Amino acid sequence: MSTRKKLTFHEAAVASGLLTPEQLSSAISQLQSNRGSVLPEIAITIDELAATIVDLGLLSRYQTDQLKAGRTKLNLGPYIIVDWIGQGGMGQVFKARHNLMDREVAVKVLPVSKSTPQAIECFNREIRTQAQLDHPNLVRAYDAGHDGNVYFLVTEYVPGTDLRQLVRRQGPLSDFQAANVFIQAARGLNDAHVKGFIHRDIKPGNLLVTPDGVTKVSDLGLVGWINDEMRDAPRGRTVGTPDYLSPELIRSPDKITTTSDVYSLGCTMYYAVTGKVPFPGGGTSDKIRRHLESVPWHPGRLNSELSAEFIEVIAEMMEKQPTKRLQSMNDVIGKLEPWLTDDSILPNNSPAGSPWIPPPPPNVVDSALANIDGTEDTSPEIPDVPSFDGDEPSSRLQATDPVSSSEEETVSLRIPPRQPSTASHPSDSQPVLFKSLAITLAIAIPLSILVGVVGTLLVMALLN
Repeated sequence: MSTRKKLTFHEAAVASGLLTPEQLSSAISQLQSNRGSVLPEIAITIDELAATIVDLGLLSRYQTDQLKAGRTKLNLGPYIIVDWIGQGGMGQVFKARHNLMDREVAVKVLPVSKSTPQAIECFNREIRTQAQLDHPNLVRAYDAGHDGNVYFLVTEYVPGTDLRQLVRRQGPLSDFQAANVFIQAARGLNDAHVKGFIHRDIKPGNLLVTPDGVTKVSDLGLVGWINDEMRDAPRGRTVGTPDYLSPELIRSPDKITTTSDVYSLGCTMYYAVTGKVPFPGGGTSDKIRRHLESVPWHPGRLNSELSAEFIEVIAEMMEKQPTKRLQSMNDVIGKLEPWLTDDSILPNNSPAGSPWIPPPPPNVVDSALANIDGTEDTSPEIPDVPSFDGDEPSSRLQATDPVSSSEEETVSLRIPPRQPSTASHPSDSQPVLFKSLAITLAIAIPLSILVGVVGTLLVMALLN
């Protein structure tokens, strides 16, 4: 069986349709002109030629890299692939341009290696979902189709960055900055909720912020119908990102409501203003248990410039019991609106009793945070563990890209059971039992010897 010969850069460039022979010759002439001498083409390296083509604006660096590798398929239907953006929840996402309309778009591609009938159905479901959503604060869908056996979804391209990268570069947001970002996200999500959808995977990587300050919610691949059986998530399984899962999404993923999105948005806002996820450190099982049972560090300890009123809004969004939480995105919008006015005008409502853990002594929290960076769980795979069942604890405990970042892994997992209290577990009492027995023997043995010696002396005295 013969092996297909790898094309040269020149051959791949022409075969792809991205460059004409005339454009190649023009690029070579430009490179020779830059050198100040006419050198034979053989003396020009591929890297030099590729760099010149990029400088001339003929192709992107991504495209020249693909041509250097001998690849010629750089289009999906009428869309020319320009760059690679990232890895989304259901596939790779590319920046592309329509060859006639010359409009920049984002193209999400379902990898051929993962194109099972079930995956294709889920992908088509995402396409149908996004087609029904049209709001300035949601990433809009433009087109969909397949090129051979490659299925793709075309959405608007959002310049800028996602919130996660923004916080990493610039540090935590102020409460006024966060209010501007999250009130827009809440408006987009409210539109989805009104139309009967729940996002289910809200996180910093899915909030895109443009250079002019517009926020758009992206990656609607996990969106589910309200009052639906969530058939795409098998019963007993949770789909989402561990750092932002709501307690009810963990317990009953097939019976969630819009308040689950409120909780996840609250966790995302916590990250935005502190630079830390609510429960940093530990594995996925640790994180999901803490979402069920624990309360994060007080945000004021991580960002001293936050107002008490703003912290209280986050607390109301992150209530563990859905009935105690802010009930809708409209409620979130109403709570955040005061921060969109002049800086001197703040809410005058007093906090209703925040559930946050009181800030500990500085040396305690500083040493605890010194060994963790507070970023999202980066584990690529989550093993299956037994389902979780139990009573819901109280939350008042004492104690850009148009895709998600690959370090914010969306996973499907089963929740481990909560371990029963081991205060009187037999294994805990064994060391104490052995210690008591050892002490008893240590006293009893010398005492018995002493009694024996005294008894012997008394018998001998009587016989004499």
